[in-house]
Amino acid sequence: MIFFGSLLRSPHPYSEYSSFRALLHVAIERLCQRYKLALSLAVCLCLAAPVHASHPDVLLEAKIPKVSVTTDNKAANNKPNGNKVNDSNAAIDTPYNKDTLTIENVKNINGLAPASLWQPELSEPSLYALLDAEFAADRDDKRRAVSIYKQQSFKEDATAVFERALSLSLRNERVEDSLQFAKTWQDQNPDHVPAWFYVAHLALRAHDYILAGETLNRILRYDPRADLSEILIGIYPNNDDDKRELLAALQPLDSEQNASLSVLKAGLLYQFNEPEVAIVHINRALERQPDYVPFITLKADILRKIVTAETVINYVSQARLRNPDSKSLYLYEIRYLLDLKQSEQAWKLLLEAHSRFSDDAEITLLAALVSLDIEKYASADKLLNMLAKSPAYLDQAYYYLGISAERQQKFDKAKYYLNGVMQEDLVLEARRKVVAFEMLDNNTNAAIATLEKLRKDFTVFEPDTFVMQADILWQQNESDEALGLLTRAARKYPDNEMLLFARAQLLDDKEDYVIKRTLLNHLQALDPSNLSYQLSYAQLLLANERSSEQGLALATAIIQIRYDDPRYDNDLHLQALNVLASNALAKKNYKQVIDYLQTPYDVLPTLRSGSLLLRAYQGLGDNQKVEDLLVDLQQRFSFGQHNINDSIQLY
Repeated sequence: MIFFGSLLRSPHPYSEYSSFRALLHVAIERLCQRYKLALSLAVCLCLAAPVHASHPDVLLEAKIPKVSVTTDNKAANNKPNGNKVNDSNAAIDTPYNKDTLTIENVKNINGLAPASLWQPELSEPSLYALLDAEFAADRDDKRRAVSIYKQQSFKEDATAVFERALSLSLRNERVEDSLQFAKTWQDQNPDHVPAWFYVAHLALRAHDYILAGETLNRILRYDPRADLSEILIGIYPNNDDDKRELLAALQPLDSEQNASLSVLKAGLLYQFNEPEVAIVHINRALERQPDYVPFITLKADILRKIVTAETVINYVSQARLRNPDSKSLYLYEIRYLLDLKQSEQAWKLLLEAHSRFSDDAEITLLAALVSLDIEKYASADKLLNMLAKSPAYLDQAYYYLGISAERQQKFDKAKYYLNGVMQEDLVLEARRKVVAFEMLDNNTNAAIATLEKLRKDFTVFEPDTFVMQADILWQQNESDEALGLLTRAARKYPDNEMLLFARAQLLDDKEDYVIKRTLLNHLQALDPSNLSYQLSYAQLLLANERSSEQGLALATAIIQIRYDDPRYDNDLHLQALNVLASNALAKKNYKQVIDYLQTPYDVLPTLRSGSLLLRAYQGLGDNQKVEDLLVDLQQRFSFGQHNINDSIQLY
């Protein structure tokens, strides 16, 4: 059963060659026991010597093979493709060669072995056919290789050939084709137990759950405790219908003594929200393997649906104490504590895990992040500095050291660490923060220099840097320069949506109506489902026609998206409310403005929403509301100053 696992997984680059060497060794050994000259022939074939043999088809009457001998070695060497092994099973032709004499025309045949010695047994796999199959595979003619191997696998004592054929089939054919071949071979060899495992696995992969159930049942009758883990690798269905079919196929099977099958049932039942039944099956699996961590964590998952959180924690904690070297159990308990918002307890357990697994970078990083989350900055910095000693984690350590310094308002220190980040998936966000710190100091030149260096070091982020630089120019009231920069960048990246959208955001709704409308139409064509593009288009339409039905419909559709909808975005929802409120204000429908914005402002106040509400209350003549709101705006936003959270962000 060792081969089963290797057959169903991706092979090591050398495994295929090694398995063929072993297969050839067996075949050669068998042939050598009966015919000493078979080995000589194999060597001649491998060296491209001018020796040829033909093999009779098992479906045809036995015939004397025609053996040809080349009289001119030079001619043979000059025509490497003119001489081939002729095996009717493999459909290999031997063309006529005028320089070649048939054995009947050889004058002196005393030096040749008897013809019977050149003719392999019909019931056994042909060594020459197998060699030809491997040569075909080496030439990347996979179809021919698979075909020959499949043919040869149905001969006697061809187990190794079958496994090689199935291995090639799995890599080059549909799983349904591999299943059909394995099932046919298994039917012809009903006592070959490994074939049952192959068929069961392939049936599961092909979603033939009836056949899978029948084959699994056969295996369990043979050995109730058979290791089914190899069979179950990579077969878990992705959709609910297949999961139900699989569960229906498994339900009749007696899994009481089989841990692998019990845990599969438990997992399926858990997904179908039947934890009470699932717990029975996972307990059966744990009876067989009580300290197997994947079984323990699955039971913990099931318990979370039927018992209190405290009970789950106690269960995992006890399992962890029995398995003190299991990092997985530590991490499971820590993450569950974090899910429960018990950050302090998680942090303490993380420190314990860190002391036990001091060289484990994953544990160290997680401990540092939780330290940051609960504002244990000293602990976070200590852990991150330890992590920075590992080259593989240097960038992550520097990034989070920068975050730690930022939260402690040590901005120069934050800039130092964030400027040191070079990992591609972190560098953009790191430099974005550096730019923000420079802008807090009104150091526009340093901010732009940071972006220019990022643009030079990471060309992939050029569009991002152009947008951020345009935003800086816009904040400095240099709108024309910002627009010019984006226009030049758009020529270099004509279909970059980020650049196009940023440019559209800078265009005036009235003065640049035609250009802006063209840009937004182009963006919606590129991404019809993008709600930001739709909202900007709605704003453009309403700015030029207050009663635009299309504009109102687009904005209204966005605010009607429910919070549990994957499309829901809180910021976009508020922006849409502001667009509708602004339109209502233009129509002097002050009550409508208040209906749109008062509740959102109470929950999440922004300068834009507050300004629209202020003007609505002024329109209604509610002086007290105006006075109260003005005071609130001045306290929250230093009224009259730019507010970074409410400004038009281009990125």
